[in-house]
Amino acid sequence: MSTDELLHLKDVKKYFGLRGAPWRKSGAVKAVDGVNLVVRRGETVGLVGESGSGKSTLARVSTRLLDPTAGTVEIGGKDVTRVRGRKLRPVRRKIQMVFQDPQASLNPRQSVGTILTTPFRAQGIRPTRAQLVELLRQVGLSEEHLERYPHEFSGGQRQRIGIARALAVKPDLLVCDEPVSALDVSVQAQVLNLLADLRDELGLSYVLVAHDLAVVSQVADRLAVMYFGTIVEEGPAAEVYSAPAHPYTRALLSAVPVPEPGAKRERIVLTGDVPTLIDPPSGCPFRTRCYKAEDVCATTRPVLEPVAGGEHRVACYFPEGDVINQRLSADAGDDTFSATTGTSVPPR
Repeated sequence: MSTDELLHLKDVKKYFGLRGAPWRKSGAVKAVDGVNLVVRRGETVGLVGESGSGKSTLARVSTRLLDPTAGTVEIGGKDVTRVRGRKLRPVRRKIQMVFQDPQASLNPRQSVGTILTTPFRAQGIRPTRAQLVELLRQVGLSEEHLERYPHEFSGGQRQRIGIARALAVKPDLLVCDEPVSALDVSVQAQVLNLLADLRDELGLSYVLVAHDLAVVSQVADRLAVMYFGTIVEEGPAAEVYSAPAHPYTRALLSAVPVPEPGAKRERIVLTGDVPTLIDPPSGCPFRTRCYKAEDVCATTRPVLEPVAGGEHRVACYFPEGDVINQRLSADAGDDTFSATTGTSVPPR
């Protein structure tokens, strides 16, 4: 493992047991089913997908809040897959999590000062008031907020407190599970800007979980698209946004609003049945909704393979060839691909 790799997931699986009932057979929900992911130092990885795709479960397995059913979790070059109890303390110093709902993740009976003190005590450290004030300063709050309780803050301020708590032990990597989905649109930009500033100031790395591709586009260096517990496309964010190779990624991008007056994006509406995690389809899990599915898609699950070379990879037997050809032509100087319209635009 490279010294620059802060997090390395190898064929990670997480299944949840499902008890049997008179009208159904017992089985397992395959929330995460064979994920490989690397997060390097100084990198922001966006993990996107629909609700139920396994993003949050993968985030909790990555931070060792959940035990993986199979596979390997390496944090800071050390295999921590089976590490538990007190032995996890050094791991917690390297990786922390920011939760989706700040109101639910903060103890309503504790003051902000007590909340920020908890991570220090878990590491056997007694913090000074100056250290707590510095944490608040880093997230845009002040000393007077130490004595207040979570219900006295707005949603954006509560999320800042959650970020401050995660920063208490000076981690190298923050896993943010949809950190702005519960906030107003105007506040979302403020929190994302805060995360970007902290990355520059503290040298942090991020795994940014989101279902909105427009959110991660502002800060992500690399993008991983999840569907049905697996990663179906991965690569540099600019390449995935400009030339999505998987039909699912292209459908997600078609739903992103265009920030230009009068501009419209051709919407791709997915049809067919949404599969269930209890009884997954054979072959490619997306084939029941895919507009390009063929017979081969029902036999064997595709694996991530490079798209026209480079780091951009896709798990699809029939990737968006027209998009790939347009990108190759653009590299040759013939034309430029427009992510807004999904067509080629002649060079000016």
